[in-house]
Amino acid sequence: MEKLGRYIKPYVGFIILTMGIKLLGAVLELFIPYFMEIILDDVVPKGELTPIFLYGGLMLLCAAGCLAANVGANRMSAVSSGKITRKLRYDLFEKLEHLSARQMDQLTVSSAESRLTSDTYNINQLLARMQRLGIRAPILLAGGVVMMLGMDPVLALVLIAMLPLIGLIVYVVTKKSVPLYKEEQSVLDSVVRVLQENITGVRVIKALSKTEYEKERFNKVNSELTRIDQKAGMITAATNPSTSLILNLGLTLVVLVGAFRVNSGNSQSGVIIAFLQYFVMILNAMLGITRIFVMWSKGEASAHRVADVLALPEDLKVLDAPAPAEALPPHIEFRNVTFSYTGIGANLEHLSFQLKRGESLGILGETGAGKSTILNLLMRFYDPQEGEILIDGRDVRTIPKEELRSKFGVAFQNDFVMEGTIEDNIRFFRPLEEGAVKKASEDAQAAEFIAARKEGMKAEVVVRGNNLSGGQKQRLLISRALAGNPEILLLDDASSALDYRTDASLRKALHKNYKDTTTLLVAQRISSIQSCSHILVLSDGKTIGYGTHRELLESCEEYCAIARSQMGEGRVSA
Repeated sequence: MEKLGRYIKPYVGFIILTMGIKLLGAVLELFIPYFMEIILDDVVPKGELTPIFLYGGLMLLCAAGCLAANVGANRMSAVSSGKITRKLRYDLFEKLEHLSARQMDQLTVSSAESRLTSDTYNINQLLARMQRLGIRAPILLAGGVVMMLGMDPVLALVLIAMLPLIGLIVYVVTKKSVPLYKEEQSVLDSVVRVLQENITGVRVIKALSKTEYEKERFNKVNSELTRIDQKAGMITAATNPSTSLILNLGLTLVVLVGAFRVNSGNSQSGVIIAFLQYFVMILNAMLGITRIFVMWSKGEASAHRVADVLALPEDLKVLDAPAPAEALPPHIEFRNVTFSYTGIGANLEHLSFQLKRGESLGILGETGAGKSTILNLLMRFYDPQEGEILIDGRDVRTIPKEELRSKFGVAFQNDFVMEGTIEDNIRFFRPLEEGAVKKASEDAQAAEFIAARKEGMKAEVVVRGNNLSGGQKQRLLISRALAGNPEILLLDDASSALDYRTDASLRKALHKNYKDTTTLLVAQRISSIQSCSHILVLSDGKTIGYGTHRELLESCEEYCAIARSQMGEGRVSA
């Protein structure tokens, strides 16, 4: 929890005030049995009504003051814990947004989601409970003991003797429950992951009739979560009955010893009744303290998980920028780049190529050849283990991230479509003029299907673009990539769902209207890349062909075989 202290620090004064009010309420509550004992032992035997009304009125004032203090303090605790959690959740979200792709791969999306939701909720509950019970319960416990010692030290010692046993129970329960709650949060990550995969792939699951399989897969992780939760619950559930048993045994002894003391004249009946009231207070205080420890177990586990993310170092630091060695360097250059996602086996090996401004590079290869990896490295989602990647002669590691990312327009095959209007998805919160949005949609061949909708650009797009066809979604994504008039355009299999005519019209528009834009185009169809300035053919992360379409037909057997399979024997040489 100490790692989260900086979030609590701005509200320390407010929290102290909250606890001060709680303290006042607890002290007022402690005086109620005391005044009742005075009435029973000192006032009633005299038969005077005025002192009865006086002390009765004081009891009412204490009860009213206790109620007002507790309600006010509880509302204040909700305010402070809510503000602390809001700031914590915002910083955690911001940290997740700035994690490198490698760090997010290690963390996993499901774990990030559960830390941002359930873990911050546990912390919120801990902060609120600590303010509500952290002062009241100990004060009622300690104050009740002090008041009992003042009334009858012998009877008080009977209950005090029970407290070490209760403390031992709380210690054992806390020690065993904290690791279980940490494990529970980890398993919750798996539940979120399975649920996320099922929601995303619901159509495929239904199409392949794998609903029962997925139900069993979810049941497996859900059962594991239930098992751990039950185990932790069984341990913590033993606290309340154990505590109640010990205190009830103490109370029984108090009544028994008290009866002998009253009978012998060493105590009074009002003291016994007051002791019963204080016993109820002490019992509730002990139960409150045990609830605090249970909540602390969950909150501590969650706080460590959140703090671990917040403490992650910046992975892709911007290095010092030496001046470009060449007067007119290539616009994009890969110099002997080697990269591995896992460190075991290279996903790209000794890759080198150059592109001048306005040139285009088509990237072809089988699944897993490293095509998308090239784009990820160029945008600096990852850093290569060897080699350099340069833009205008500057190593991408020396370019500030905002400046670097502003150079790109990107469209992936299965990219993000948000709920909103078509215009919102193309504009994507950028200060773009309406003309730029319209032109981008025309160049991306999206204008036709947009115009066919009654609302045009204002037509609604549902979550994940489920009311759009695959081709419409891809044209919408390409429109987004073009709308900012990017310096570098990256299309990662972004036209795979387009028919040949629309694909050809798209390539024609790109060639005509984006002559100064350097384009990297990942594709499976040779027809999509044959007009590119350069074509890179990959296999297992290695370059097996580089050149123009015509050059590769003569020099690269793999490329020629793909061309024959897609275009037919009679058109390969065209």
